[in-house]
Amino acid sequence: MIQRFRSIKFLFHIGLATVFLSAPVSAQEQDLKAGITEIVGKANGTIGVGIMHLETRETTIVNEKHKFPMQSVFKFPLAMAVLDQVDKGKLSLDQKIHITKKDLLPKTHSPLRDKYPDGNVDITLAAILDATVSWSDNNGCDILFRLLGGPKNVQAYIHNLGVKDIAIVATGEEMSRHWDVQFTNWCEPKAMLQLLNIFQKGKKLSKSSTDFLRKSMVDSPTGPKRIKGLLPKTAVVAHKTGTSGTNDKCVTAANNDVGIITLPDGKHIALVVYVSNSTLDEKGRDLVIAQIAKAAYDHYAESKK
Repeated sequence: MIQRFRSIKFLFHIGLATVFLSAPVSAQEQDLKAGITEIVGKANGTIGVGIMHLETRETTIVNEKHKFPMQSVFKFPLAMAVLDQVDKGKLSLDQKIHITKKDLLPKTHSPLRDKYPDGNVDITLAAILDATVSWSDNNGCDILFRLLGGPKNVQAYIHNLGVKDIAIVATGEEMSRHWDVQFTNWCEPKAMLQLLNIFQKGKKLSKSSTDFLRKSMVDSPTGPKRIKGLLPKTAVVAHKTGTSGTNDKCVTAANNDVGIITLPDGKHIALVVYVSNSTLDEKGRDLVIAQIAKAAYDHYAESKK
């Protein structure tokens, strides 16, 4: 059976939308795209969306070529790069890493620092990695970056997987120094779909590493009102959020969630939603993501029965 790539791109300018369809679509797909159009049009910002049914490859993309700031979403590719080193025997999840007080910056989100405020503690790589992915620990993130030799090595690993339209160049600490630095860590929606698809296939990481990362993403308590917000409570979602601060003009640079949703039939959809430069409050930004996730879930849960 020939698989077709179907995409839709929305270019929003002064409240108007121009729509390009790359291939004929069914009435059900048109309904999905129309629903997403309506949601995106009310988002008060620049919205990137990527949806891919991972078994049929059916794909919908919004703002395909826009470079969206990832914020903590980049901890997902960082974790893949760490686990690649584990698979190669250069690192071990059981190895202990000494953390000093200097490693635990005070003005950042860090459950590790909250648990070990004075540092001077040895923690397994597994614990640091889980804290970084599941709890989005910013100090853990930068400890992992240092372990791998910096963001450039993480970016090189991801590019070598064939995922090119992504930039990972700044650490969490570097991003915290100036508003504009966060925009240097960017990703196009299609690129993140590629990476999620690679992860789901389980061919680039070992099964044990894939299972470890998937569990951290499924167990993550962050962003409960984003992708998971309007889905059935039984839905399994392996995801990674990313959130920026809000500037003095009430603009939030990034309010993101990306992940893999398991459908009732056991198949999967990869979902990427970037809400960028939005003036909505947190509730409104989260609702945009939740509504898009529900539209995608409902479409595939019904149409694939």
